[in-house]
Amino acid sequence: MPSCHHFLPRSLRRAALLGLIVLTAGQAPLAVAWEPSELTPSRDSTPILTLHDGAERHSLSRADIETLPLHEGTLSHFEGIEGRFAGVWLDDLLEAQGLDHAPQLRFIAHDDYTVFLSRQDRQEKRFLLATRLDGEPLTLTEFGPTMLVVPEDAAAVEAGTASMTHWIWSIRDIIAP
Repeated sequence: MPSCHHFLPRSLRRAALLGLIVLTAGQAPLAVAWEPSELTPSRDSTPILTLHDGAERHSLSRADIETLPLHEGTLSHFEGIEGRFAGVWLDDLLEAQGLDHAPQLRFIAHDDYTVFLSRQDRQEKRFLLATRLDGEPLTLTEFGPTMLVVPEDAAAVEAGTASMTHWIWSIRDIIAP
């Protein structure tokens, strides 16, 4: 049995195909698939991040962070860096460090820029604490040593249709009140 497109004139089929291409060309790309990484966890024990839980402080190295399962995916960051980002899910880190109870978190960058993240924010979206770009450790000159990204918002943030308020890089402290 012939398919239905055989019943349409060739010029109409071409017009329909062109219309489909035009309609989909302006759409944001689909969300990136974040998958388990095959990267070898870091052995670098240099402290890169300090967690605060009330009066308690705990320093973490890249090796400490990467004891959790690494995940990775490709995205273009709105600040111009792009490639394959790898890191751990923020919720996994918070749970491992006993901070998943925090109603609000404060992230402080090396330049003192601050971002607040509520428990509700964390329930609505997944946040990746990136530690690597294209397999290499993020450094201060590359927005590291850690960077918080919202993978499902990446394309919309880059297109200017979603807020970038929860994205922060060069994180030095995470504070739970």
